[in-house]
Amino acid sequence: MELDFFDGMLKMARDDSATDLHFCPGSPPLARVNGKLRPLPDYDALKPGVINDINDSILDDRRRELLERNRVVDFSFSKPGIGRFRANIYSQRGTYAIAIRTLPFEVPKFEALGLPEAALRFTTKPSGLYLATGVTGSGKSTTLASLIDVINEHYDYHILTIEDPIEYLHRHKKSLITQREIGEDADSFASALRSSLREDPDVIMVGEMRDPETIIIAMTAAETGHLVFSTLHTVGAAKSVDRIIDAFEANQREQIRNQLATVLDGIISQQLIPRADGTGMALATELMFTNSAIRNMVREGKHYQINSVIQTGKESGMALMEAELAKMANYGVITFEEAETRAQDQQAFQQFVRMRAYT
Repeated sequence: MELDFFDGMLKMARDDSATDLHFCPGSPPLARVNGKLRPLPDYDALKPGVINDINDSILDDRRRELLERNRVVDFSFSKPGIGRFRANIYSQRGTYAIAIRTLPFEVPKFEALGLPEAALRFTTKPSGLYLATGVTGSGKSTTLASLIDVINEHYDYHILTIEDPIEYLHRHKKSLITQREIGEDADSFASALRSSLREDPDVIMVGEMRDPETIIIAMTAAETGHLVFSTLHTVGAAKSVDRIIDAFEANQREQIRNQLATVLDGIISQQLIPRADGTGMALATELMFTNSAIRNMVREGKHYQINSVIQTGKESGMALMEAELAKMANYGVITFEEAETRAQDQQAFQQFVRMRAYT
C-alpha cells in the first residue's frame, strides 16, 4: 500500500472537520462529521491486507506486541503536515479494524468552546476534585485541556497529566507541565497517580477514573491539598456521584460517600448535539458547584435530590442539563426531537420547554 493512500484519508478527514475515521474490512473508509458517519468519497471497500498495511505504518514493535497479546491497542501518533491522531486498533471477526480520532495541535481556548464562564471557577481553587463527564466523544478531554491551559497561563504551578493516550500536547507557560502516558511512561492510572504524589504537583489531571483504586487515590490527592481533574463516562452530576459510589463494595460505600462529600467541588457534564441548521455541533452543559446542601446529600446517599439544588442554584452559576436542552430547543439551536432524546428527566424537560423557566 502506498503511504500516500493513508495520509490522503487523514488529510481529507482533517479538511472536512471529521472527528473520527473508521477502517474495517468490507467497508469503505468512514468519517464522522457533525456526529454522523459517512463514507469517504472515491474509496472502495477495504480489504484486510490494506488494514494490515495501515497498522504496519503506525505501529512500533512495542505496540505491535501489545496488539498481538491483547487483541487491542490504543495510542496517539503524528503525521507531519497533517495532524495528531489517537488510534485504537482492535480485533474483530478474525481481522483488524481501526478507529482514529483527530486531535488538534493546539489546545483550544476556553472562550472558543462555548463553555459556561462560571466553569472558570474550577481553575481558581487551590485544591479539590472537579469532574468533566459525558459520553464518549462529548468533549470531556477538550474541556479539561482548556481548563489546564487557563491554569498554565495564570499560575506558577507544577501541573501533571496522566493520560491514555496523551491527547493534547501542552507547552510550559507560567506553569511547568509534565505529561505521562499509560503504556509509555506508566503501567496504569493508579500506579501513575500513586507516584504522582511524590512528584510535587499542584494540579493533577487524571484522564479517567476507571477503577476503585484510581478513584480512592484521586480523592486522597484532593484531600491532601492538590487540585485534581478527571473524567467519567456519565451524563449528569447526580449520575456521576452514583457511578463513583457504585464502583465500590457495599461495605465501603459509607466511607466513600463521606470522602467524596468532602473533596468533590464541581462537575461539568456535557453533550455535543447536531445543530438544527446542519452547520456543526452545539454544546449543552450541566454545571454543578458543591455546596453544603449537596455535600449532605452525597454523605446521606440522597443523590436523587441533587438536581433540585442545581435547578435552584442558577444565581451561583449552576445549570441543569434539562433546562439547557429546553433553552437550546426553544431558541432553535437544536431541534426539539434532538433535545428530547438527550434529556434524562423527560418530565422536567417538558416543563422547562413549556414554562421557559431556564432564563
